[in-house]
Amino acid sequence: MIGWLTQTYIGKLIATMLVSMVPVIELRGGIPYGVGFGLSYPEAFIAAFIGNMIPVPFIMLFLRQIFDWLRRFEKTRGTIERLEARAHLKGQKVEKYRALGLFLLVAVPLPGTGAWTGALVASVLDMRMKTAIPIIALGVVIAGLIVLGVTHGIRIMV
Repeated sequence: MIGWLTQTYIGKLIATMLVSMVPVIELRGGIPYGVGFGLSYPEAFIAAFIGNMIPVPFIMLFLRQIFDWLRRFEKTRGTIERLEARAHLKGQKVEKYRALGLFLLVAVPLPGTGAWTGALVASVLDMRMKTAIPIIALGVVIAGLIVLGVTHGIRIMV
């Protein structure tokens, strides 16, 4: 399926968005993916940004209900508890600085950071969507610009 997507311009944009929607990979992988398949830097950046932001409102809206439902099953209870503990740990750092903390959590393109983690932490801290989503979006833009710079630098060196 991915092969079909990457044969057309629209397919390359959609594939880049889909890659960027995946937790952990997010736009850190989506931008190099799009550039690698022939998108220009701005095209890859925009597609990765959109793809990375699509899950954010859904995470914030439905995460607690999904966690509550999954906690009822013995096989998933431990995983949910570990995810919540991790979110609370990151949330302690974010809570101290609120908006700035959430921004930095999302903007620094390192493992364990990004839009998914930011949305998870914002949800656990009961941050309002109208406050959290613009902060997360700004953090994704900054992370994307950093990744874009690294991707451009790697491409020049190769």
